[in-house]
Amino acid sequence: MDKIKRIIKNALKEDIGTKDITTEIFTDKKKRFLGVMISKSRGIVCGIDFVKTCFKLLNPKAIIKKIKNDGEIIIEGDKIIEIISDRTILSAERTALNIIQRLSGIATKTKKFVDIAKPYGVEIYDTRKTTPNFRMLEKYAVSCGGGKNHRFDLFDAFMIKDNHISCLKSFYELENKIKKARKLYPNKEIEIEVQSIEQLKKFINLDIDVIMLDNFSPKDAEKAIKIIKEKRKDILIEISGGINEENIKNFLILKPDRISIGSLTHSYNSLDISLEIKSIT
Repeated sequence: MDKIKRIIKNALKEDIGTKDITTEIFTDKKKRFLGVMISKSRGIVCGIDFVKTCFKLLNPKAIIKKIKNDGEIIIEGDKIIEIISDRTILSAERTALNIIQRLSGIATKTKKFVDIAKPYGVEIYDTRKTTPNFRMLEKYAVSCGGGKNHRFDLFDAFMIKDNHISCLKSFYELENKIKKARKLYPNKEIEIEVQSIEQLKKFINLDIDVIMLDNFSPKDAEKAIKIIKEKRKDILIEISGGINEENIKNFLILKPDRISIGSLTHSYNSLDISLEIKSIT
């Protein structure tokens, strides 16, 4: 939670700058205010505790009442959270809304994919295509929507991508590097990205845990999965690249183990949520 506080503290500092001059001039510092966050659309709410932190950082005496919990379905008109605080409620308003709107958007989009994939027994994963410095919050939002988190950072697991492979001189060197990885980090998952059937046939017998079929057509993905399941039942199969709500079923019917979708965290619609504030003293 300390990391989260630092993230939110920096976000508040970015928005407030040196001083909230409008609030300072136009509101009475002795007055108390009631703020109510209200949903203006349907979706999955996420980020309520982060919102609480926004207001508490500016006023530790703020009284917060959570009405909804992260992961719950909200509809238009639902109250999400109530805040009683001094005029700093106005200074924290935009940062709090930015966070909850965006995280709820991610959770809502993730839930849509998870619901589509559920009948097929395929898990939906996120990627590292996140907003700089907000990855922890955004990956949390994916989990609130029922999705799974891929590696959080570059130390979590090995992901041997096309650019790594192109930096090597030979297949023999690739084999040796994988052996070295196993020796130095025996508990780390090793995943390799393949971009064609030919490349798959070349890499299929490597000491790896996961094969990612990157930007495969459904037809080629079907061929690739058949090859993998015939030769390496111990390997997990991941499909990634260009997956959307319109084409995902073409890949789900192939029964990979997981599908990773970058758009969960880079191409979502923020949920419409407002904060209504009024003076109570």
